[in-house]
Amino acid sequence: MDYGSSYDTALTGMMATYYFIAMIAGVIMIIANWKIFVKAGQPGWAAIVPIYNIIVLLRVVNRPDWWVILFLIPVVNIVIAFIVIFDLGKSFGKSGGWSFFLLLVLSVIGYLILGFGKDQYKKIERAAA
Repeated sequence: MDYGSSYDTALTGMMATYYFIAMIAGVIMIIANWKIFVKAGQPGWAAIVPIYNIIVLLRVVNRPDWWVILFLIPVVNIVIAFIVIFDLGKSFGKSGGWSFFLLLVLSVIGYLILGFGKDQYKKIERAAA
């Protein structure tokens, strides 16, 4: 018996399912980001433009545009992503715990809540450096 071909078929099916789910999640995240950007007074179409969507997100959370460079540095990008995620939650009046669980752990759900929920955007004021 040749078990290799049935194993390969099952693995191919699992990979196809994974990619399909990831693609759906990606489309949902684009839609949610589009709505978040519009709520924040930014162009919604920016959600589909690579790199520019990060610049717009930084503007939404009132961080400098040059922080986009920090997203290109390994390990630093993780720290910056955490800061931006928590600032995004704060911009919509959410707590740190809410941001952690729904913007970091359950991202798709959290971003949909921010985009389609009743929460209003409020720009975070930063002290001048």
